[in-house]
Amino acid sequence: MNPHLHRLYQLAQQPSRRIVGLMSGTSLDGLDVALCRLHGHGTNTRLELEQFVTVPYTDEVRHRIRQVFAREQVSLEYLTLLNPWLGHLHADMVLQCLQQWQIPPAEVDLIASHGQTVYHAPVHQHQHPDFPGTNATLQLGDADHLAVRTGIITLSDFRQKHIAAGGEGAPLAAYGDYLLLSSPQEERLLLNLGGIANFTYLPRAGQDARMAFSTDTGPGNTLLDATVRRHQPALSYDEDGHLAAAGTVQEALRTELLAHPFFQAPLPRTTGPELFNSAYVQAAQERTRTTGLPLEDLLATLVEVSAAGVAQAVRQAFGATPTLAVYVSGGGAHNPTLMAALQQQLPACRFTTTAALGMLPDAKEAILFAVLANEAVAGQPLSIGSGRQRVPAVSMGKISLPA
Repeated sequence: MNPHLHRLYQLAQQPSRRIVGLMSGTSLDGLDVALCRLHGHGTNTRLELEQFVTVPYTDEVRHRIRQVFAREQVSLEYLTLLNPWLGHLHADMVLQCLQQWQIPPAEVDLIASHGQTVYHAPVHQHQHPDFPGTNATLQLGDADHLAVRTGIITLSDFRQKHIAAGGEGAPLAAYGDYLLLSSPQEERLLLNLGGIANFTYLPRAGQDARMAFSTDTGPGNTLLDATVRRHQPALSYDEDGHLAAAGTVQEALRTELLAHPFFQAPLPRTTGPELFNSAYVQAAQERTRTTGLPLEDLLATLVEVSAAGVAQAVRQAFGATPTLAVYVSGGGAHNPTLMAALQQQLPACRFTTTAALGMLPDAKEAILFAVLANEAVAGQPLSIGSGRQRVPAVSMGKISLPA
């Protein structure tokens, strides 16, 4: 037997597995690296977060990714070369982290690599005549290069199985949220404010799991960050929402931005910067004759759009006056202006971060991919939700073996 396959067989039978979860989102701020000890599997999963850090991307790395990021037309040569280059980069970042944590690679069982999303194409968001009815998504950072360079068995490309089983490839948070954060005491909404905002609804543990589901709601930070970079290239984001807090919401622009059909589409739905980008904002400004808005007013308006997208999806799912416990993660959790707008939009909901549940908000997405890898190796396919909101019962992740 191939010794790496024998190793996988052994890992599946161990009481716990040490897994490095990797996540790089659409904000392109860096690579989240979460060293996790996962005990058991399925509904008996228990997490220990041993270490976490975000390794920042340099300006050069961000520049290279943006050459292909969310663009309909790119250089095929550049895309092909970027894939292994990112795999090497992520491998070196993992090795750097392990060295700083004084943990030999041989003491890590698995790497779970989400990869860098460069294009997301759910069927409702593309009109390509050659591929009607086709959902697709593309993440770069080839896992064979990660596995060979680190010597650690690597699972990657999690989103493809979700699509193959009838999903849209996103959001995948429902699996990990359900296994780690369900509660018998309360129903919960797990809200992730990344580049794109999404939430997972969890009924009380012990209730019908068919009620659980996950959906994107629209822009989170992506429009805010892109607007800051366009107007003030020396900045990468609006720190603590200070610029937005100093602005005034332009109601005509807000209304025009929220008139996009995405916000009225049935749940669950997915999207990305392919739709919510600078061109989307610019076109709305031209239609409303607001192209001369000060940066502060534009950011204040975009904060309201992000908050309204979340609130509209929540009301669409739970009625006009939802009263839910909302646990927030992602970069937007650090933006007081955005958090205040959310509370104003959903006044009967109680907002806090996932830290109240013992989960570091910034580490949550990287942890969730470690959970998916743990399930692929040691668990069983798990179905969550029902009907159109059903999360397919699949084991996700392609396996890359070291040389």
